[in-house]
Amino acid sequence: MKTLQNARFITLFMVFAVMEASVASAFNVTGAAGPVTVGGAQMLPNKDVVENLSHSADHTTFVGAIKSAGLNWVLGGSGTFTVFAPTNDAFAHLPPGTLDDWMKSENKSRLHAIIAYHVVPQHLTLAEITDKASANGGIASYRTMEGETLTIMKDSHDRWWVADQSGTRAQIVIPDVTESNGVMHVIDAVLMPGN
Repeated sequence: MKTLQNARFITLFMVFAVMEASVASAFNVTGAAGPVTVGGAQMLPNKDVVENLSHSADHTTFVGAIKSAGLNWVLGGSGTFTVFAPTNDAFAHLPPGTLDDWMKSENKSRLHAIIAYHVVPQHLTLAEITDKASANGGIASYRTMEGETLTIMKDSHDRWWVADQSGTRAQIVIPDVTESNGVMHVIDAVLMPGN
């Protein structure tokens, strides 16, 4: 009887170990403080936001927009930033022609505002966001580099969302990507400032 109980315990332990490994693999996590894979590339904690994003196959549009807006020098610098980084798919869901319009030289100030709206000039891990949200009725708000506010909240399924001024929501799909000059959270929608 005791042997049967030990066998069940060992089987249960192995099932949980396999489940834990599967979850870690699904999110490409290599350790609590280790590199995370984003867009097929390891995000290295000793590289800045722009350097790391430049290697992500999922962020070529965002990197191009950062450079066109002239923010690569800022986000590649020594400041402390939290970047909410929309994927290529997020940009693909914009109305046809929108991105092309933003990338025109005469619209550089608009593009600059949109990209700066995805940046909070402080270091915010998901744990720090959680703490602030817990102290404020489930909502955490932060002023962006653009000057307006982003609101972050968790839904009943434990998913974190970032909302812009118009109410558009982007899910944080990969949190806490450590950079030498801050932290990045990958999101699935493009956020828009109100003005």
